[in-house]
Amino acid sequence: MKHWRWLMLAPLLLAAALGGAAAWWLQRPLPLATDTVELSIEPGTSPRDIAQAWVDAGVQTLPLLLYECFRWSGDARRIRAGSYEIDRTVSPWRLLQKMVRGDETLGAARLIEGWTFRQFRAELAHAEGLKQSTAGLDDGALMAALGAPGVAPEGRFFPDTYLYSKGSSDIALLKRAYRAMQRRLDAAWAGRAPDTPLRSAEEALTLASIVEKETGAADDRGKVAGVFVNRLRLGMPLQTDPSVIYGLGERFDGSLHKRDLLADTPYNTYTRSGLPPTPIAMPGKSALEAAVRPEPTTALYFVARGDGSSEFSDTLAAHNRAVNQYQRGK
Repeated sequence: MKHWRWLMLAPLLLAAALGGAAAWWLQRPLPLATDTVELSIEPGTSPRDIAQAWVDAGVQTLPLLLYECFRWSGDARRIRAGSYEIDRTVSPWRLLQKMVRGDETLGAARLIEGWTFRQFRAELAHAEGLKQSTAGLDDGALMAALGAPGVAPEGRFFPDTYLYSKGSSDIALLKRAYRAMQRRLDAAWAGRAPDTPLRSAEEALTLASIVEKETGAADDRGKVAGVFVNRLRLGMPLQTDPSVIYGLGERFDGSLHKRDLLADTPYNTYTRSGLPPTPIAMPGKSALEAAVRPEPTTALYFVARGDGSSEFSDTLAAHNRAVNQYQRGK
């Protein structure tokens, strides 16, 4: 009888032992080839291939064990595509839950207010883990890839911090920034002052970019915009140095010379009235709102005080005195 009893108990004991071993393994940290292991999972990847990919990336275990963990959990089909990073503390069970939650490893790219599109592209080119899909495209081809052929890229991307999954494409991030600016611009234009001399949202975007470059103090944005709006109404040249500098491009040597102000170009707002042909930078939300709803003012001039703020004047004589005081120290 005892012999038969042991034969009956043996499978149960074996199953219990295996279950205990499996439970122990599921909670133990996975051995890694390096301190951290990263993996980008593409949409549609099978659980078996995901297990193999982790092993190929540096998880030192049998891919079959990982796959069986995924399969027997019942969550294998809930694993989300994305970029993941694990360290030496992560167990098989925590790895599975991380992928089911979509707890990705994210990178961040910043677009700063007042940056040019060239600066933004340089930032993306150095963004860690961001796939460089647009590196070989000129600006025109890039805008076509975004579905905006013929649109000048300057000013068309909203300044913000953009999180992305490592291994994702820069074109996806650019689309997000482009659409964000579209939404912000549409909202600002919808709330424009009824008496604005601006004729379109595009003109508002251009003026906002100038306001962004001209203001070091946030409190001055509305009044700076008001000066430019007053000049537009009167047909006066805007006479804004940042626009001239933008037109010089790589020829700008850090100082604006008299010859630069006299040389007629589409971006020289000393020689031409009205707005330049495109924005000159990426304006933020406050600059957009200031452009469409400027602060009421009678001022036609302003000059930097040297502390980030501006001195505003109604007349040229008063402006010249302010220039002498704040720029020439007289």
